Amino acid sequence: MTTCVVVRKNNVIAMAADSLVTFGDTRLSQAYEANDKIVQVGDSYISLAGTTAHFPVMKKLLTDMGEECKLSSREEVFETFTRVHQILKEKYFLNTKEEEDDPYESSQITTLIANPHGIFGVYSYREVFSFDRFWAIGSGKTFALGAMYAAYDKLDSAHAIAELGVQAGAEFDKSSSLPCKIISFPMK
Repeated sequence: MTTCVVVRKNNVIAMAADSLVTFGDTRLSQAYEANDKIVQVGDSYISLAGTTAHFPVMKKLLTDMGEECKLSSREEVFETFTRVHQILKEKYFLNTKEEEDDPYESSQITTLIANPHGIFGVYSYREVFSFDRFWAIGSGKTFALGAMYAAYDKLDSAHAIAELGVQAGAEFDKSSSLPCKIISFPMK
């Protein structure tokens, strides 16, 4: 899977992700492929956890939405990802089934969004969260969250906290590995 994090501190936002892709027991490190897990769509940066198939699909889908891809608030993210779900089903043949008693169809996507307006997380039933400090997704998230929690009040840099989170994920999660990519930018 992965370790992806977002951090907001001192009017700066940072997003970071590891660079390992796994296929069952096979590991594909950055030595064999670029494995860029952060994509830019407009003024937003997006990172995903889950199947590798999500990356090209979501990059194309969100880019093709043009002005309809609005990600500046929790409400806009919800509206956009409700539309994304419909497009995933109609154009990309998304398998929406997870469990028999699911309350809604699943988008099968967990994502983090960072832009000058804030940091957001979207989960498979289109649950949208707006985070004040930091968050992580992927198989290394528990290690990343612990490291960022321990460092948040001690470090002044969103960039440094994000890097530490991914480093912790890569150190302890078998499906995450360095190097990591980090994007930092000021908030509006």
